[in-house]
Amino acid sequence: MKWTARYKARMRLNSIRLIRLISLAAMALPVLASLARAQTVEEFYRGRVVEIYVGVSVGGGYDSHMRVVARHIGKHIPGNPTIVPLNMVGAGGLKLTNCLYNAAPQDGSVLALVNRGVPLEPLIGRTPPENIRFDARKFTWIGSASNETSVCVAHDRSGIDRFTQLVEKELIVGGVAAGVDTDDFPRVLCGALGAKFRVVSGYPGGNDTLFALERGEVDGRCGWSWSVLLSTHEAWIRDGRLHVLLQMSRTPNPELTAMGIPWVMDFAKTDEARRILNLVFVRLAVGRPFIAPPNIPADRVVALRQAFDATMKDPEFLADAARARLEIAPMSGAEAQRLIEEAYETPQNIVDKARAMLR
Repeated sequence: MKWTARYKARMRLNSIRLIRLISLAAMALPVLASLARAQTVEEFYRGRVVEIYVGVSVGGGYDSHMRVVARHIGKHIPGNPTIVPLNMVGAGGLKLTNCLYNAAPQDGSVLALVNRGVPLEPLIGRTPPENIRFDARKFTWIGSASNETSVCVAHDRSGIDRFTQLVEKELIVGGVAAGVDTDDFPRVLCGALGAKFRVVSGYPGGNDTLFALERGEVDGRCGWSWSVLLSTHEAWIRDGRLHVLLQMSRTPNPELTAMGIPWVMDFAKTDEARRILNLVFVRLAVGRPFIAPPNIPADRVVALRQAFDATMKDPEFLADAARARLEIAPMSGAEAQRLIEEAYETPQNIVDKARAMLR
């Protein structure tokens, strides 16, 4: 984790020192590139430690997906490096994403499962621009472990058991930070569909919003992966403590549809509303994205993507994920990158309206 300390130090550099550092780095790049080319992928990874980070607290969907991948991907990377799973909590995953882009080694030794909404923050988020220090299109996209359907739920004590009630009655929900589903989804539902949510934000992670729900600090959550809800709190649905109000995704979830849970697009009355919702919900198609810093040598990118794809088919990995009740529906790194690039090509009027709703 030494690179995380370097990141903090870098933020304290004055402009003169930063210019000198960039100049020295530019002079060294040809030498470093030559050394990297002289080493095979297997030679690079043999005996090496590869760190995989997640930007949330321990427990919950992101952490669980990261750890189950970390347990199995090493055997599929040439050289079989040791994989170390780590958490870097801060600003709903923005801290990790900034660190990964600016301070992590650009050699394939550091990966991260980032919060799926953070790559869209520069485009439609409410994070101040000076706090965003990355270009999502320049990351190395390794792959995604699943696409997701997200739901809104209300505790029974709220008196709300149908989404249509939110036109008249407000639901207080727990949130984490800008760019996180728990914050962005209720806001876009308010703006695009006229629903009434009040978001209490600032909890360290999704699990903490559930503790708040149990304590009565909030009465619901909007932006909860259906697969994670089933793996951790299905009993709350069975015993009537939670009511599922709405399913959110780019296509309807057959299981939820069979349960009679309405799909978000059924409430969108205009083409503009549908395009705004599709832009915000593209993150659900990307799902659980594993990325790496920019500028990794091309042969290592190929090796990491192949290792990720092989892991997604590994019977031991799939059995491990099934025991944890994690849904695995993988997407290639190239496809995930294509979806992000398409999102950044959205017409400006749709981008502006989506951003205004997420403020």
